Amino acid sequence: MSTSNILNADLHCHSVVSDGTLTPEVLAARAKTNGVELWALTDHDEIGGQHRAAAAAKAQGLKYLTGTEISVTFANETVHIVGLGFDPDSAELLQGLRNTRGGREQRAMEMSDSLAKAGITGAFEGALKFVGNPELISRTHFARFLVESGVCRETSEVFRKYLTEGKPGYVPHRWATLQNAVGWITRAHGVAVIAHPGRYNFTANEEYALFTEFKAHGGMGVEVVTGSHTRQEYVKYAETAREFGLAASRGSDFHSPDESHTDLGSLPFLTGELTPVWELLAERVQ
Repeated sequence: MSTSNILNADLHCHSVVSDGTLTPEVLAARAKTNGVELWALTDHDEIGGQHRAAAAAKAQGLKYLTGTEISVTFANETVHIVGLGFDPDSAELLQGLRNTRGGREQRAMEMSDSLAKAGITGAFEGALKFVGNPELISRTHFARFLVESGVCRETSEVFRKYLTEGKPGYVPHRWATLQNAVGWITRAHGVAVIAHPGRYNFTANEEYALFTEFKAHGGMGVEVVTGSHTRQEYVKYAETAREFGLAASRGSDFHSPDESHTDLGSLPFLTGELTPVWELLAERVQ
């Protein structure tokens, strides 16, 4: 295994700027304490925390890559595309993310109405307490409200009983297209990465189509080792990375000390036969 593969890189986590519970500064300190050597903050559809995160990383003596996680609709599923190493001042990327966030408030109000019909009132206002900005409101904020109000014991229970297809509070949303998301990232001089592919409810043919189209649009990476993958999925998506000629990424998808099962910096290393995505981004590391 090369020394590049055993770098403790954590290139997927979230702050209060989207649906995490810690500030970029606290995340940087936590990453450093946990032995992370290369870090990226990847808030959902938002890069407003990037300059703070980069400054905090520098203060901690931690190498940093810019990051975001863009919501995409593909084959009627929501897929997440992580962007790494881009210019955080790219006008096209900023506008694209602004447009993607635009539908969240309306969707959130419809989610609240659906929960009200199931006897749970005040959900929009309750969820908003956890985010502060309607543009960034998400299912995670509703889940925290349902836990706080005693409807569920923990957020994992929420997603078994509410906010998913066929359950109260579920409202579908059409996000950016795969082509748009990959294009925004690459034209901002970054690398696009398929986030946690094991989480999507695709058939084998649909998954193949996702990777094929992603590669055709200029996508260059896939998360192989990530917080929601099993050891079997590490192996599966390592093989997928090799099949499609994609670089491999590694990230915890950390949101909160109280909610996340995988902490920053705690994942297994990439295997030696993979090309780490950070090798493509050496000139973009801060």
